[in-house]
Amino acid sequence: MTKETKIKVRGYHLDGYQHVNNARYLEFFEEARWAFFEESDAIKTLQKQNIMFVVVNVNINYRYPASLGQTLTIKSKLENLAEVGGKKSTFQQIIYLEDTDTVVCDAIITFVLFDGKTQRAIPVTEEIREMFVGELSN
Repeated sequence: MTKETKIKVRGYHLDGYQHVNNARYLEFFEEARWAFFEESDAIKTLQKQNIMFVVVNVNINYRYPASLGQTLTIKSKLENLAEVGGKKSTFQQIIYLEDTDTVVCDAIITFVLFDGKTQRAIPVTEEIREMFVGELSN
């Protein structure tokens, strides 16, 4: 399942060159990941268990400068949910200029499930995998 999120470029997103500052793209990607799971029953269940997503690696490519007033479309896809017993999963995220095929930026975001009680990454269980696979197939 791919989720689309739209963000309008504002003045405070810009750097001295009048295009979106490179660090802002990380915020845009994060906003889109939150939107991806916003209504997810799986996320709500994990939050009740004090389990959260923690980013452990970001691989990002800057391809085209976005500027003031443009609207960006961020496409987010849970590309790889770790197999049972595994810990690392990945999101593929791509930012386009709205209504075009112009790629502004793309990234592979690697994350783990993190237990808030033990302060450690935890492996994906069969139960967790089934929650997400069920939701992602809808």
